[in-house]
Amino acid sequence: MADPIAEEPVSQGTELCCECGQAHPLLDNHLYNFQDEVDDELICHICLQPLLQPMDTPCGHTYCFKCLENFMQEYNFCPMDRKKLSFQQCHKSSLLVRNLLDKLIVLCPFKAECQQTMQRCELEAHLQNRCSGFKKYKSELQRKKNPISKGKEDPPARGDTNTPKDPEVPSGGSSLVAESSGAAVVSLGTTEPGLVNPAFEETEEDLPQRTSLVAETTTIEIHREDPEEELGMRIVGGKDTPLGNIVVQEVLRDSVVAADGRIAPGDHILEVNGVNISSVTHCQAVSFLRHPGPVLHLMVLQEKGFSNKTAQQDPTATNREVIHVTLVKRDRSEPLGIKLIRKTDEAGIFILDLLEGGLAAKNGKLSRNDRVLSINGQDLRQGTPEAAAQIIQTTESRVNFVILRQPGVQLGEPVEDGSTSNSSSSSNGGSPVHHRRRPDQNHYRRKSNYQKDLPQGYVSHEKTVAIKKEPKESLGITIGGGRDNKNKLPIYVTSVQPIGCLFRDGRIKRGDVLLSINGIDLTHLNYYEAVSALKSNAASHSVTLKALEILSLNSPEPALDIREQGFSWSPLWITWLGLPSYLHFCQDIVLSKGNLESWGFSIVGGFEESKGNQPFFIKTIVPGTPAFRDRKLKCGDEIVAVNGVPAIGMSNSELIPMLKEQRNKVTLTVVSWPGSLV
Repeated sequence: MADPIAEEPVSQGTELCCECGQAHPLLDNHLYNFQDEVDDELICHICLQPLLQPMDTPCGHTYCFKCLENFMQEYNFCPMDRKKLSFQQCHKSSLLVRNLLDKLIVLCPFKAECQQTMQRCELEAHLQNRCSGFKKYKSELQRKKNPISKGKEDPPARGDTNTPKDPEVPSGGSSLVAESSGAAVVSLGTTEPGLVNPAFEETEEDLPQRTSLVAETTTIEIHREDPEEELGMRIVGGKDTPLGNIVVQEVLRDSVVAADGRIAPGDHILEVNGVNISSVTHCQAVSFLRHPGPVLHLMVLQEKGFSNKTAQQDPTATNREVIHVTLVKRDRSEPLGIKLIRKTDEAGIFILDLLEGGLAAKNGKLSRNDRVLSINGQDLRQGTPEAAAQIIQTTESRVNFVILRQPGVQLGEPVEDGSTSNSSSSSNGGSPVHHRRRPDQNHYRRKSNYQKDLPQGYVSHEKTVAIKKEPKESLGITIGGGRDNKNKLPIYVTSVQPIGCLFRDGRIKRGDVLLSINGIDLTHLNYYEAVSALKSNAASHSVTLKALEILSLNSPEPALDIREQGFSWSPLWITWLGLPSYLHFCQDIVLSKGNLESWGFSIVGGFEESKGNQPFFIKTIVPGTPAFRDRKLKCGDEIVAVNGVPAIGMSNSELIPMLKEQRNKVTLTVVSWPGSLV
């Protein structure tokens, strides 16, 4: 990484790179002069330089994207431990690692004129806009190339256009500001509150399609004719939970918020009437949002999904369908049976024909006249058939296509669930894998084998209440929940009326979970079965109730207001987090995706030295992704297991790689508690 000689910038016959300011072959990694010695953990063990576009292998090693890509074209094993490996199994490193690398301090390569230091990610902007040495070099280069225009300075060049870059938007998505009505647009790669630990890390395969995750901060006014009326949404989160932010879990039908139409599940509420609630407890946020008034001012952070390169840069994509297709070769030499051509009137590569009996024809998902956008993550929108053929020929097994199709062109063999984005193939002939939905009656199941301790700050107390009563005397309680409830809740007490024997006894309280009455188990009953069991046993002279009281030591419940004194009361979301795991009813959610898609959700929580074991929660769900389209996963859901492997005791850094390793299908076992109603 020798410094360039500013006095003779073109003496070596190789122009300097516009991004790093050093001379290197066009397709090689950029070169940098680092101020300090870089930690060995951040070094690529192929090129022995600090990592660029780092890629993680399933066996736990990290290499530069280009280094690993070039290595895998010749070998099928990891350079460090020689375990069998294919490039398609590798994923982009976490946002944390990429940020650490981008923040490494580098020296300006033009030391004679410029002695500045900066973060590595800032060097390109420095060279283009501020460096006197690079400005002098460009002027000298232009003079030597074009002696006639001596003295005229060439405008800043963008060179090295073929060099892949991380699909981030450092400016926070400024290209999208014009269409967001002045709202602040931010990248989810920033330090905006609540947008951390993405399990939906983009991979290098995303490059042809996505640039970054973006979100808008918007101010919304909610008007109420009745100042006491509920807003009609459920919220989760708070600084006393791993979620941190307050997140909208659900918007109720026919509510004030639903009628307004601007707030959606997944929105992060940052301010209420000018008060910052991004760092308050769950109960404090509930109090702020339940405060009566004719007008409510909310500042919310709303995710807008992935910005789409194809949509932004390719006007020919209008009203067309992007489809992901994977073909699996038995070995490197097996042909796909595809004829590719270029058109005179349209840029790019198109499928001319599928050879009968070939791998592509048998698969049935590619069609004549499909435009090839990328193969194995390499952008071919301006490519040639020869370049596409080279990529296909050097691929060992899986060939991942992203294609653009005219409306009305049908797949040769439709997928049963109607999805065209899932393009996984079986290994025994390349036919599509058809995903069937589970029958509804098996959608929920009890998982007694996923046991865990209560989170810190919670205490549950089981109590047995035996009372003597008159046969006609009422118990005097109302109940909620039941296993027929959409959240599969246990039976709980919603009120203790002053007319019954339980009010006189005083030990059963609102919010208690009822376990049994006179030995009859209530924990597996639906609502009407529980009502019937309570009524029939209340006719006895003596009643024995077993109940569970859940106490949150850190978050006492807000004071009761008039609206809560009726029969519609329900526990706060934060209360359910203290329910023992033997009372949980788990839901299996199966997500499927194409090879170039992300799962589309982020997680927080897990084991930390300072906090011990914490539950894993779904924090964000990105619009337009498999998790969003499936509609079953909700913000605030607790992840119990991934593909049957319990998540209890895992750290965040252990669970995220497990999720990223799942290529086309993942089964999440979750517990879903209803958010607090405001």
